[in-house]
Amino acid sequence: MNVPNVVLPAAVPRDAKAWLVSPALIFILALFVYPFLYGLVLSFQPMNGGSAFANYIAFFTDTAMWPTIIVTLKLAVPATIINVGLSVPVAFALRRNSPYQKFVTTLLVIPVTLGTVLIADGMLTYFGPNGWFSQAVHGLHFYSDEVRLTHNYWGVLISLIVSGFPFAFLLTLSYVTGIDPTLARAAATLGASPWQQFRQIYLPLLMPGLTMAACLSFVQAFSVFPSAVLLGAPAGPTRVISIAAAEAAFESYDYSLASAIAMVMGFVQLLVVAGMLSARRFFYTGPVTGGKG
Repeated sequence: MNVPNVVLPAAVPRDAKAWLVSPALIFILALFVYPFLYGLVLSFQPMNGGSAFANYIAFFTDTAMWPTIIVTLKLAVPATIINVGLSVPVAFALRRNSPYQKFVTTLLVIPVTLGTVLIADGMLTYFGPNGWFSQAVHGLHFYSDEVRLTHNYWGVLISLIVSGFPFAFLLTLSYVTGIDPTLARAAATLGASPWQQFRQIYLPLLMPGLTMAACLSFVQAFSVFPSAVLLGAPAGPTRVISIAAAEAAFESYDYSLASAIAMVMGFVQLLVVAGMLSARRFFYTGPVTGGKG
């Protein structure tokens, strides 16, 4: 009896180029995934023993710690709204090529290169009680009392705007320049005013990008630490959640509690970001691209 020959399918060659992602994967695992998992496990191992949730119970029952969430939100939310809100008109003004576009864009991005500590040091000199700003306000007779824009809430908020605006501006500018201007011109031929063009054409197409810019700006502002210490009052109105975590780790040497505070911090950020991403669909549910070509 003759057995028919069975033709086996040819083996699919493996793509060796897939190994090129391994360095990036190792980098992410080593610097992000492993520290997160280690901190998560450590947060359920209280230094003084007891329940696995003892650190979380201690955080939410301590009147010196849980209010730090509210304090941080009071700084991060206004900073996010101001940064993203200001980035829209500035990006529209600089979306076309002009002799001054690159120069102004460079000036707006300079704070990114300075860092939060250098920004805080400059603000202490400029906005301090004897700084240039205070002397100018008094010299021009705009305000007679003492001008206090440091070591309080306003100093931290201004620093978050100075350091966070360039990121929001660059992201918004990339989305604004990607929208085909012929869409607005077509609407103008039909009698649409500039405000109607923005509200019905630009804003829906910008909403996905503005949402991402707001998410990144919020995460950056929520993790404020140097500005809250140097420009605020870390024992009072600017005692943010990152300061509570730092005190638990480096003053009380309770790394388990510090990890729990960091987990709470990350969870609050996740809730706010998820809320912003969910609210985006109420503005526009169509295609998210309106780019040129």
